[in-house]
Amino acid sequence: MGKSVRGRKFRENSQTIVINAHGGLLYLQEEIALGADLVLINPVTEEEQECRVVYLGDTSEKGTRVGIEFLSPSPHFWGVDFTPQDWPSGPSSHPVH
Repeated sequence: MGKSVRGRKFRENSQTIVINAHGGLLYLQEEIALGADLVLINPVTEEEQECRVVYLGDTSEKGTRVGIEFLSPSPHFWGVDFTPQDWPSGPSSHPVH
């Protein structure tokens, strides 16, 4: 949910492209402005999350690529557990003693 560049309220089902613990990248058909505030709703959990548009990308038949950032941390909004950044990325080449 949000407001278009013309100030009209809209509600749209969108397709995510990339997600992370801080927001994501998704396709939107509605024309919105950089810096606009949106409310995302997870259709499975019905959880709502306020976010801000931080990136406007290319437009295709799927819509405009829109980068959003959560206004408050919500690492579980997407229903995915994200690996902490301080975890090793693969098997260690150093033996454990």
